[in-house]
Amino acid sequence: MNENSKLILLSSGGTGGHITPARALAHDLMSRGFRVEIMTDDRGKKYESMFEGMKTHVVKSGTLGKGFLGKIMGAANLGVGIVQAMTLVKSLNPAMVIGFGGYPSVPGVYAAQKLKIPTIIHEQNAIIGKANAFLAPKAERIAISLPSVTGLDENDKMRSVVTGNPVREEIAALYTKPYPILEQDGALRILVLGGSLGAKVFSEILPEALSKLSSSQRAQIALTQQCREDDLEDAKKAYGAAGIKAELATFFDDVAAELEKAHLVIARSGASTVAEVTTAGRPAIFVPYPHHKDQQQKMNADAVADTGGAWVMTEEGFTPEAILARIETFLQNPETLFRAAENARSCGKPDAARKLGNLVTAIASGWGDK
Repeated sequence: MNENSKLILLSSGGTGGHITPARALAHDLMSRGFRVEIMTDDRGKKYESMFEGMKTHVVKSGTLGKGFLGKIMGAANLGVGIVQAMTLVKSLNPAMVIGFGGYPSVPGVYAAQKLKIPTIIHEQNAIIGKANAFLAPKAERIAISLPSVTGLDENDKMRSVVTGNPVREEIAALYTKPYPILEQDGALRILVLGGSLGAKVFSEILPEALSKLSSSQRAQIALTQQCREDDLEDAKKAYGAAGIKAELATFFDDVAAELEKAHLVIARSGASTVAEVTTAGRPAIFVPYPHHKDQQQKMNADAVADTGGAWVMTEEGFTPEAILARIETFLQNPETLFRAAENARSCGKPDAARKLGNLVTAIASGWGDK
């Protein structure tokens, strides 16, 4: 790549939900001839292998934790990170800095804004996060994943552009592939994803629920489930005792391949999960993570459910009886899933990386609103 080509710095880290869209954008930008480097924190460094061929810079960061001491420690780490980022951004002199939300994105974007370097922030969720809300007023553009995002003021809304949430190329490729054939008495392939923190509730509730199916219905179930390490053996025993064919693992290397086979997804509703499931055109039962104060995962899930592409169940309402009734309905009426699959696909944005890349290209080229 030409060393004289413009450098775009992506500021991201913390979780896969922030890293995944950053990686998708990085690949799009490199295909256009830009140089791309990554700024992240210690937690984000574990994803370094996802950015093969790109230089990664690590700076301090911290969330404003619980209690007085937690807030002080978080603010101190963030302050150190901003100082480190100022030095780094000055030396790199990027054409633009893109932030992907979460506190790890703050040092790089804030430093760029102080140095009068153009910035874009990308918001994955249906409600803007605290870090992005802090950075939004001085960003050139706010790229949003959904047509309506709560928490933006009127000025920010005017600078917002709906791009969607970028997904990996192999997930985007599923958008044009048909929903797998689902016959009345054929196998129902269920994919269970737990999110970056895992979801103990799925390992506790699903084996009990599926064990209550009739013997013929149990024979139709083909389950693939992501489990926490602590839950793996107990879940295996429970499914084995129930006669349910189940493949369990703590991590799946090829989520695209698992999505392609699946008739139904049961998952948390983090922004990246929702983006991948809808791009693949798979109906889902979403069980939002219940402990976010702003209920961001529920809002993500509701956006799909409102189109008829998903069903939302609170963790409290995700009982063996409730999920059993739902699965029995799908087995008896497979056309319900087929229709929901197309509704889910209507929410997918397989070209989100290209749209965000177009926005970056326009601003980095000085075209502005032209």
